[in-house]
Amino acid sequence: KAKFTEPEIIKEVSGSELVGMSYEPVFDYYKNTDMTNKDNIWKVWHADFVTAEKGTGIAHEAPAFGEDDMNLAKANNIPFIRHVEPNGVFTKEVVDFPEAKAKPKDDPQSTDVLVIKYLAGAGALFAKEKIIHSYPHCYRCDTPLLYYALPSWFVNIQKVKQDLLSRAESMNWIPAHLKDGRFHHTMENAPDWTISRNRYWASPLPIWKSESGEMLFAGSVEDLKSKVKKSGNKYFVMRHGEASHNIGGLISDDVNEVNHLTDSGRDQVKKSSLDFKDKNIDLIFASPFMRASETASVIAESISVGSESIFIDERLGEFVIGNKDFKTWHEYHEALPKTVENFTFAYSGGESYQSLKNRVMEFIYEIESKYQNKNIVIVTHGGPSWLLAAGARGYNADEALSMIRDRKDFHYLGNAEYYELDFSPLPHNANYDLDLHRPYIDHIVLVDGEGREYKRIPEVIDCWFESGSMPFAQDHFPFENPEWKQNNFPGGFVAEYIAQTRTWFYYTHAISTMLFGEAPFKNVVTTGTVLAEDGSKMSKSKNNYPDPWILFDKYGVDALRFYLMSSTLMKGEDVNFSEKGVQDIASKIVSRLENVATFYELYRDTALEIGDLRLESNTNVLDQWILSRMSALVSEATASMNEYDMALATRPFELFIEDLSTWYLRRSRDRLKDGDVNAKKTLHFVLKTTSQLLAPFTPFISESVWQKLKNETDAESVHLSEWPVFSYSNTAVLEDMQKVRDVVTLGLQSRQKAGVPVRQPLGKFAIPMDVKSEYIDIIKDELNVKEIVCDTTLADVSMDFEITPELKKEGQYREFVRAVQDMRKKMGLLPSDVVTLFVQCADIEKDIINTFLAEFQKTTGVKEVVWGDTVGDEVKI
Repeated sequence: KAKFTEPEIIKEVSGSELVGMSYEPVFDYYKNTDMTNKDNIWKVWHADFVTAEKGTGIAHEAPAFGEDDMNLAKANNIPFIRHVEPNGVFTKEVVDFPEAKAKPKDDPQSTDVLVIKYLAGAGALFAKEKIIHSYPHCYRCDTPLLYYALPSWFVNIQKVKQDLLSRAESMNWIPAHLKDGRFHHTMENAPDWTISRNRYWASPLPIWKSESGEMLFAGSVEDLKSKVKKSGNKYFVMRHGEASHNIGGLISDDVNEVNHLTDSGRDQVKKSSLDFKDKNIDLIFASPFMRASETASVIAESISVGSESIFIDERLGEFVIGNKDFKTWHEYHEALPKTVENFTFAYSGGESYQSLKNRVMEFIYEIESKYQNKNIVIVTHGGPSWLLAAGARGYNADEALSMIRDRKDFHYLGNAEYYELDFSPLPHNANYDLDLHRPYIDHIVLVDGEGREYKRIPEVIDCWFESGSMPFAQDHFPFENPEWKQNNFPGGFVAEYIAQTRTWFYYTHAISTMLFGEAPFKNVVTTGTVLAEDGSKMSKSKNNYPDPWILFDKYGVDALRFYLMSSTLMKGEDVNFSEKGVQDIASKIVSRLENVATFYELYRDTALEIGDLRLESNTNVLDQWILSRMSALVSEATASMNEYDMALATRPFELFIEDLSTWYLRRSRDRLKDGDVNAKKTLHFVLKTTSQLLAPFTPFISESVWQKLKNETDAESVHLSEWPVFSYSNTAVLEDMQKVRDVVTLGLQSRQKAGVPVRQPLGKFAIPMDVKSEYIDIIKDELNVKEIVCDTTLADVSMDFEITPELKKEGQYREFVRAVQDMRKKMGLLPSDVVTLFVQCADIEKDIINTFLAEFQKTTGVKEVVWGDTVGDEVKI
């Protein structure tokens, strides 16, 4: 083989001039192979997926290993050659690399080196270099993957595509742009759906093929049973006649025990045998126990069947308990009730129901394969006859027990009673439970009306087909629950990750449209991805995410849930996770609401909670204002929830709860303490309604508030209550209250600039506007001033900062009140706890306290103030 030499450049040509030209193959393994369209191999073709940006712009094509290559081959009738076996080894035609792996797992480049050496030796190596490019790898073990063109089963999507597009118009998407954007394009460009996979662990395709290529389909277990290859045998299962031990309900599980049929038992068997006279019985199989073998003899004699047709089989014997402490079946069942746990329990030397089931089913499958077109009587005992029927149905432990526990379509045999066993070979596991998966289903052979046999194809079904069937398959429709479609279809809404737009949403819609002619959902909510705080993808290897359990412990589940549901994550957008955001929700929503509810409980009067609000007679502007705010919250949340816009629905809660806590409650404390009826009824109503509105977003704090405040007429849980409907609009109060709050803000700013704390009363505050009289006291209390002057001639607000001795004394009093209240709080006292206060102070402080003594005692819960020289920090209740 000549060594490669530097080429001589004859002329330069464009790529288009090379199209259609043939060339000598670098590897000529298939040059002498006879194949259709052979002239189209080793020829230059044009393809738009090969570029000159990396490499030479010329690439060898492998139609058996790439989709683009395959499409090019189909378009130009290029033969299909697969020179790598499914196990990754070169085929026998590749003689220069015998049994070499194309991409060995342990050293993926080792075969590349062999190829390079071969090309160099053949004088065909132009150059060698390393080029880094993306390459498919297993996402679990990082092994290089090989792609193969394989025969597949397809659903003809093109046939139903217009139907898919038109039915999708009924679905509402959040965010809305997905409907006519990504989802529409997915359907518009969808290829035919390849539903088969060459795997093992998945649901088998229910398709059987004959040697000549005809197909049979099994649409259900019953359909499978009707088409499965059968022996033609008929089976009649009889329990033995009455024996001596049956009279007392005694246990007889030892085959060597002597328990003959009673005279009554023989008569029972003779009577039942009359039914067999016209059934042409060929064979009788019996348990080895005396009572069963005697029953078989009586049957044979009654219907004139010779003794040579009777066979004894140990697998039909009585259920062996193995515990001689039990004398009667009643004692045994009382001690060991029929439960799923006990189905596999066995005493030492005994057997379980499961082992009993296994042996009788082994028997029936053996008889089914050994005999054809026979009429067979099986004489056994009560337990074996029950589990023979259960196994023939493919029942698992729970289903088998339900036959006798719930009398589920089964009559437990009495002495000499029988039933005809409906038996068809079914795919089953080692416990003879129905199992439609591989390898069990692969053993099932079907036959058609002409007796031709069909074997199942090896492929399994695409998991997306199963996922897309979930809405109806989870309720086993249409095989059970015929009312499912009427009650559950289409679904009200569904929520999933936005990437499912091209997968689960699409496949579910495709199946629903093809089966039912409707879209599967009315509303589709998509979520984005939660990223790390720096915007990178969260991963275990990077450990760049907070431990959710730590978040739960620190802030509670509600805070995290509300944080996520209030973010643009619920609009299909990605979100950089922020623990600070969760912390803010915990403090500004969850804790604030809990604090308001706790304060209400301190002064609660359950008698006032019965009946409606007095909306017309309640003239208090604070109550009117918070009820108007409540009405707006109900309206906004309801409208957004109706549109399935979670982020918009959660938006007004933080400001509302802030208004409730820091404005309404603070301004209404004294009214609540004094027992104001309107204040208490209003706050009770607002708290309960807020808990209902918040329930979908913060289920735990909502339930906590509801449980504290509900009465006997309310739902047991907030999550069982009706969504609130409340309308109360007082625009004037909302506007006036906003003016008042703006004025208060300006006043507080003035105090801050002057360095005068709010606890220090001031004399006068002038404002450049008119304020209704019912709001004046609110401004006075909030700013701690004695007089409000409304003067529209003023250009700005002004505050009189002259502090008179009287004002100073009142300020000192307020500081003292704050100190006492802090002391009560530290000691864990409740507002209802009345204390005696011991005070050591100078005359001036005594004068301050005595000046405001009545108010002081009411505010701080002090019954008596005791003056003295020696006191500690003791508080006596």
